[in-house]
Amino acid sequence: MLNLSRTTQLYIGIALMALMAMTRGSHFPLHNLPSASWAVFFLAGVLLRPKWVFPLLFAEATIIDVLSVGWINAGHHCMTVAYWMLVPAYAALWFGGRLYAGWHRDQAGSLAVLVPVMALSALVCNVLSSGGFYFFSGRYEAPTVAGMVERIGHYYPQYLSSLALYVGIAVVLYVGARSAQLLMSNKSHQA
Repeated sequence: MLNLSRTTQLYIGIALMALMAMTRGSHFPLHNLPSASWAVFFLAGVLLRPKWVFPLLFAEATIIDVLSVGWINAGHHCMTVAYWMLVPAYAALWFGGRLYAGWHRDQAGSLAVLVPVMALSALVCNVLSSGGFYFFSGRYEAPTVAGMVERIGHYYPQYLSSLALYVGIAVVLYVGARSAQLLMSNKSHQA
């Protein structure tokens, strides 16, 4: 398990919430950045210990979604009963992050664990979110399993690549911070 101080976790939590706020919806002019929502839930599972972080992040996502379509436009295409399938979908990402955090070791082999855990968590999330919308939104006249598989084949690579981008950046930042910490520790021992 990653051993991060409460202060470090607080800063990471604030950064993750800010990242989701800046990339989710269309209220900030960051049109070229893909949504970081999936990565935020996964990384929160990896880096933040308190369990109440998950409902807080989901509340933030919901508020952003409602604000981006507006109260008057609550009937927006994506705002249906199927929206609540995002709870188990994002929970799959968060839980995957928790699993990885338990298996993490500060060595190169951790990447061999991170990649499949992240990919599987993303697949479960995609099945629940995209499949949930497909079957329960009322937007599709006769949903079929084949239709759902087609949707997953279409959307999963896009969402997985966005997730991998942000998690990759987090890995680089983590490795850099750990290297700096070790370097500082070695210097203080030598002095």
